[in-house]
Amino acid sequence: MEDWAAPVVVTTNVQLFESLFAARPSRCRKLHNIAGAVIVLDEAQCLPRKLLLPTLAMIDTLATHYGCTVVLCTATQPAFDSEELKQGGLPLAGRELAPDPKTLAQQLGRVRIVQGGEMDDTALLGALGGTAQGVVIVNSRKHALDLYRAGKAQGLEGLVHLTTRQYPAHRRAVIADIKARLAADRPCRLIATSLIEAGVDLDFPRGWRAEAGLDSVIQAAGRVNREGKRPLEASVLTVFSPAEYGAPAEVKNLAKAMWTTAAQFDDLLAPEAIRGWFREVYWQVGPDRLGSNMFDDLLFTGTSSRFQFRKVAADYRMIDSPMVPVIVAVEPKAQEEVAKLAVEKVPSGAIARALQPYVVQIPERAREILRANGKGDFHARDLRGDQFFVLGAPSLYHNDFGLWWEEAEYLSADQEIV
Repeated sequence: MEDWAAPVVVTTNVQLFESLFAARPSRCRKLHNIAGAVIVLDEAQCLPRKLLLPTLAMIDTLATHYGCTVVLCTATQPAFDSEELKQGGLPLAGRELAPDPKTLAQQLGRVRIVQGGEMDDTALLGALGGTAQGVVIVNSRKHALDLYRAGKAQGLEGLVHLTTRQYPAHRRAVIADIKARLAADRPCRLIATSLIEAGVDLDFPRGWRAEAGLDSVIQAAGRVNREGKRPLEASVLTVFSPAEYGAPAEVKNLAKAMWTTAAQFDDLLAPEAIRGWFREVYWQVGPDRLGSNMFDDLLFTGTSSRFQFRKVAADYRMIDSPMVPVIVAVEPKAQEEVAKLAVEKVPSGAIARALQPYVVQIPERAREILRANGKGDFHARDLRGDQFFVLGAPSLYHNDFGLWWEEAEYLSADQEIV
């Protein structure tokens, strides 16, 4: 796992690209094993736009100078080629692996995308209550939790919540339960965040998606009639504007580009609509916000030994949100691993890997509030430093919606009951 000396390596885009741009020997030591490799980048549309141009330059360098073959794998192919992305695009002409994408898109059509206009939570829950099985996907954990709790108060049958408030092992159990409900044709009304849009194999007859970029909308559509067993006309994803929850600025801009594209194309699932949306997004942000300002630091002419290794590594951060991990040790397996933290001979790396399925990422300030109010702390600090923060109040973790960290400084024992 640490030096990639294996025939097949499964990792993340973050680990791959941040290592390629890193300045520390420990991060770069594994890179020689990439030479001559076939690199499959799944969900290629998720490559961060703020670093798009240096990322594409690295892909081109790997293919041109290090014998790599790079496969961009996605249901929403970005406009990465040099014809569409004039500055810094890749020479992709004639390299499409799928035969006749336009005809394939028409033949494999399984869902219709319609506009729902502005919808508040009451309207959303009313629409969800009108179908025995359906999914609502919103843009924030807060909106998802508020909507779920409102649905519970209304007594909606078969209501399920899926969010990154839940640790990964818990989410896997929830997904297994959802699949069982769908297969048995039992009521299943799911309220989720965007985590459902990648790598989650679920098939609902109806869906609702809060406005976002077209790539996210199409990923959400992939959870409606996914297996193609229902009529196309009856399989609908409704894209709506949340009446009560504002989206982050970046999501607003992507949604604006999506509505612009929707006015130009009847079928948002068509390849030409997808490429049109990406063109609109890239045009809106401009090259400076696609990472073009990093190119001066990346160039090495050979006339000087001054190369900005540390600056490049600092600037190339695919994830810069201040989210930090909290270990939720409510299951016996997690509790066993937490107990090992006090055993000096057990390596921290082994414990960290074993605890990964029991971690929830929360804002750094929220974790500090938990610590300051006795709801959690770093375990075995003398041996492990500030690496393993363990939730100390299991009652803050709820089986149906996960970790409830908000306003932790005001919580007393009786207030922790929702």
